Amino acid sequence: MSLQKVISQSVIKAVGELYQVELPTVEFQPTRKDFEGDITVVVFPMLRFVKGNPVEIGNKIGEYLQEHVFEVAKFNVVKGFLNLVVEDGYYLDFFNSIVGQKEYGYVKTASNDAVMVEYSSPNTNKPLHLGHIRNNLLGYSVSEILKAAGKKVYKTQIINDRGIHICKSMLAWQKFGEGETPESSGLKGDHLVGKYYVAFDQAYKAQIAELVDSGTSKEQAEKEAPILLEAQEMLRKWESGDADTVALWKKMNGWVYDGFDMTYKNLGVDFDTLYYESDTYLLGRDMVKDGLERGVFFKKEDGSVWIDLTDEGLDEKIVLRSDGTAVYMTQDIGTAIQRVTDFPDIKGLVYTVGNEQDYHFRVLFLILKKLGYQWAQQLYHLSYGMVDLPSGKMKSREGTVVDADDLISNMEQTAEEISKELGKLDGYSEGERIKLYRTIGLGALKYYILKVDPKKRILFNPEESVDFQGNTGPFIQYTYARIQSILRKANFDVSTALDMTLELHEKEKELLKQIQLFPETVQLAAENYSPALIANYTYDLVKEFNSFYQQVSILGEPDENKKLFRVQLSSKVGEVIQSAFKLLGIVVPERM
Repeated sequence: MSLQKVISQSVIKAVGELYQVELPTVEFQPTRKDFEGDITVVVFPMLRFVKGNPVEIGNKIGEYLQEHVFEVAKFNVVKGFLNLVVEDGYYLDFFNSIVGQKEYGYVKTASNDAVMVEYSSPNTNKPLHLGHIRNNLLGYSVSEILKAAGKKVYKTQIINDRGIHICKSMLAWQKFGEGETPESSGLKGDHLVGKYYVAFDQAYKAQIAELVDSGTSKEQAEKEAPILLEAQEMLRKWESGDADTVALWKKMNGWVYDGFDMTYKNLGVDFDTLYYESDTYLLGRDMVKDGLERGVFFKKEDGSVWIDLTDEGLDEKIVLRSDGTAVYMTQDIGTAIQRVTDFPDIKGLVYTVGNEQDYHFRVLFLILKKLGYQWAQQLYHLSYGMVDLPSGKMKSREGTVVDADDLISNMEQTAEEISKELGKLDGYSEGERIKLYRTIGLGALKYYILKVDPKKRILFNPEESVDFQGNTGPFIQYTYARIQSILRKANFDVSTALDMTLELHEKEKELLKQIQLFPETVQLAAENYSPALIANYTYDLVKEFNSFYQQVSILGEPDENKKLFRVQLSSKVGEVIQSAFKLLGIVVPERM
């Protein structure tokens, strides 16, 4: 049981015995640095239930706690704040209970109810870009956090492998590609296909300009450009199952999937199952027809099917076109139901999608509830803000995107440049350096993105992210490496049992308090789908450790029992850093 919970229960009991009042809750705050104490009970909120002077009430409760609660050594009252000094024995008992625990803070037994987390979900006409990186890092990290909190998790994506945008790349390759392949060009498959998506746009714009010059209005020219009409015809052929078109589609998508797999591997994310839009885009039609019969949907005069959500503060939404073809909403309805059919233990779905789709998911979730699915009560849109670069916004069709592969490579180069400037890698072999640049660069990228609340927009600055000072991945990685250095230098058996009659230094207590917060931080991060809570907890832990490291002698401590404790405490901090960073998908280096 956490210290706060122990004290809370004891304060409620004290108020009950002293004043015959049942206190609903107890309010806490950190003890101010200029007062003695480890935890502070705020007395003022109690005045709604207990009449009297807050200082007198604080003193009476303090006396009761000091007499009846083992954890409370002494107290002081400043105005309406009861500052409690906690017995060293409490912290030592806590440390003794976790010192041998592997993956302390994780819940080991997964629940039978599963949650499926969807992320990435790219289009197959271009490489993954910076926006996809935030999506992948968020989805992967939230999956790992949910697992650590005791959930059974399936990681998935839906690949948007059909539609006019795919046909644009296919048509441009047919026209301009001259048989070029990833092997002949030396390009990753997704980059090659993306190249022809840009080529299509360039040809399309040139044709629009020609039509406008010949007297056609711009609006009409955009609809009548020959290359666009050809792409639309190709889409019709694909939908009708034309063998040559489908063969080309399969070939070019295959190139893209190979490219995506390399990017996912480099980024350190994975999936348990994949869904393809080409398989799922018709799935929802039967569900819509069933809902129409049950009065969930209604049909308009032109034959299109809609749902009326005006009572929910939204508007009417189309779910089936008049010609019976599916819209995105139809597809998403069918895909959600298919996923629960495929994995019957799913009791919830998390969709990692940018905040421009907030309205879409409000509608989707309402429709699934109205269709009567119990699991629809447990749907969550992990909505996130866009990622900008100092140079401005990105546009795929114009070829101005910062793609994921280039960004990962640039992060490694930035880590190399900064590491060389700081002279941190003297004595490393070339192979060790290359591996470490990758670890630092990726760690910097992931931490910089994940430390920000998902809902906030990010301005990503690569140089700032690789700073070895401040709230950055490399700063935390460096602290972990420092701890490993301490453990290597310790010339004794670190697992030796401690004499638990230690008197704790203030900095040791502060570290133990921070370690104690890790399990509840994992749970809180899972409840809020927020890796930022894990990232910023880890930064706070590292700051506490560095303060401890600077003010308390570890290996130079003459008292052998104290030295052993400080090395064990340092080791535990390292383990928690590693566990926390594992949830963010970040590797910690043994040397740095």
